[in-house]
Amino acid sequence: MAKVCPTCNKGTIIVGHYSNRVRATKFNPTGNKRKYPNLQWAPLADGSRIKICTKCMKVGKHTKIQVI
Repeated sequence: MAKVCPTCNKGTIIVGHYSNRVRATKFNPTGNKRKYPNLQWAPLADGSRIKICTKCMKVGKHTKIQVI
């Protein structure tokens, strides 16, 4: 299972870019980091579960998903 929300397609992003000035003054600068979406299990209407992001869970998109 990929780390992507199936309802809104929110996926991973790379953050943490440093400017050259910050990189030159730091002893051990850390570079890029990968940030993952906050995926949680949400129950569907038929009793099964799906992993969606918490933003979609707050809006209630998991209650509108129909499993065929």
